[in-house]
Amino acid sequence: MEDGKLTVRAVERALDILLVFTEHSSLGMTEIAEKVGLHKSTVHRLLASLEGKGFLVRDAATEKYSLGFRVWELSAQLSGQSDDPGTLLLPEMERLRDLVGETISLYIREGNERIRIQAVQSRQAIRRVAPVGARLPLYVGASSKVLLAFAEERVRDGLMSGPGWPATVNRAAFLRGLEDIRALGYATSVEEREPGAAAVSAPIFAGAGRLAAAIAVSGPSNRLHLDKMREIAPIVMESARRMGKMLK
Repeated sequence: MEDGKLTVRAVERALDILLVFTEHSSLGMTEIAEKVGLHKSTVHRLLASLEGKGFLVRDAATEKYSLGFRVWELSAQLSGQSDDPGTLLLPEMERLRDLVGETISLYIREGNERIRIQAVQSRQAIRRVAPVGARLPLYVGASSKVLLAFAEERVRDGLMSGPGWPATVNRAAFLRGLEDIRALGYATSVEEREPGAAAVSAPIFAGAGRLAAAIAVSGPSNRLHLDKMREIAPIVMESARRMGKMLK
């Protein structure tokens, strides 16, 4: 039994190391050890195993690690699934990017976080770069508000009364804001999560009115100001409606 617990712990630690690369493209062993909170000798052994299996590769010149070919093989299998929304909706996301000229992101909710599962970057020189796989809190940002506003009431209440909801956020005021979002059909945010960034988001409903995801247009706040977001909101909502028809 003890050996089994040690094996599970090793797997969890290895997965923690891989998850560090959702926010970083390459890291040294010391940096990885700091981020996962493990001793360097433990991290060294896990890195050797992950490298041996092809999940990580090490640059001999820089001594830094990055994701290996096995990760891309797994990703290819996911993208090949006919019901994968990130794949199905990509052409419409590219179409929306070309219409509004800004970065497009697709989010789903998992627990008390939202995850960016697909992104199409703007072609503008100054743009909002959106890394796929990023996990973000549900209490801030246009897409977070959309995923809460259009969720089932019991789901919304459970999330907002759960331990992951910060006490600093006024629940009554936030709920009033969600009512406004439901009436408008979209949400906006200006520098709520990071300075200089703004976004407008709309819900994507699949069959039988099920909330499937949120689509967001994001960019620099000096270009994507409130008047501009109100102007393009109908385009975003129409694109979300088209995306919903593509999903089951």
